[in-house]
Amino acid sequence: MRRIRLLCPLVVALGVVLPAAASARTTWYVALGDSLARGVQPNAAGVSVMTTAGYVDDLYATERASHPGLRLKKLGCPGETSTSMIKGGICHYAAGSQLAAARSFLRHHHGRIAFLTLDIGANDVDGCLKNGSIDGTCLTAGTKSAGRNVPKIAKEVRAAAGTAPTMVGMTYYDPFLALYVQGANYRTLAVASVSVSGSFNDSLVAGYRKAKFRIADVAKAFKTNAQTSTTAPGLGTVPTNVAQICALTWMCAPAPVGPNIHANATGYTLIARTFEKRLR
Repeated sequence: MRRIRLLCPLVVALGVVLPAAASARTTWYVALGDSLARGVQPNAAGVSVMTTAGYVDDLYATERASHPGLRLKKLGCPGETSTSMIKGGICHYAAGSQLAAARSFLRHHHGRIAFLTLDIGANDVDGCLKNGSIDGTCLTAGTKSAGRNVPKIAKEVRAAAGTAPTMVGMTYYDPFLALYVQGANYRTLAVASVSVSGSFNDSLVAGYRKAKFRIADVAKAFKTNAQTSTTAPGLGTVPTNVAQICALTWMCAPAPVGPNIHANATGYTLIARTFEKRLR
C-alpha cells in the first residue's frame, strides 16, 4: 500500500495521464444475417457490393457513445438464406456456417456480449417473383423454411450467449411495392405483395419471440401497411408505402443501378434507428 501512495503523487508531479480507454471493458456488438447486415448497396455499374454505410455500421457508431470499449463483430453473409445460415455453403466460415461461427464467438466471449442483431429469411422468398407474378409454390416453400429455421437459429444463438445480452431480430420491408410504378398491369401485384409480406414477417416474429428476441419492426418503419397516398418527386400521387420503398431503397432507381432490393443510405439509417429503439 505504501508503494501505491508514493506512486500517485509521482504520477501527478510528472504530469502523466493514464488513458481512460485502458479502463474500458471490451464488449461486443455481434451482427448476424444476410446482405442487409453487411450494408450491401449497388455501385454505379449496378453491382451489389458491401459498404460501411449499412444499418450495422450506423447502429455501432451510435451505440459506441454509451458503450465505452464496444467493438463490432460482423458475421453476416450476402445471399444467406435461413437454410444456408445453418448448413453453410454461401460464405466461408472456418466453423462451417454462419450459425456455427456465431455460436463459437458467443461462447468464447460469454459475458462480454452487449447486444446482437439478426436479419435472416428474405432470401428464402425473394426469388419467388417470376415472370411478373408471384410463384405460390416457391413462396409457400420459402415461408415454411424460414418458419422452421429462424426459431432454431434464434434458439441456438440465445443458448450460446446466455440470457443477459439484448438480442433483436427484424421484420423486412416489401421491395415488391416498387412494381406499382411500372404501370397498371403491375399494381395489383404490388398491392397483393403487402399481405404476403405481412404473413412472412409474422412467421419471423413468432420465431424470434420464442428465443426472447426483441423485434425491430422495419416493415412498420417503412410504412409497408400504410393506407394513405402522397405526392412524391418523379412519381406523382402514389400510395405512401410505394413512395417509401422508392425513397429508402434502390428499387426505383434507373438502370444500371436499379432496380435493387437493398436499402440506400437513408433506408439503412432508418433501419438502424428502428433497432436502436429496441435496445433501450
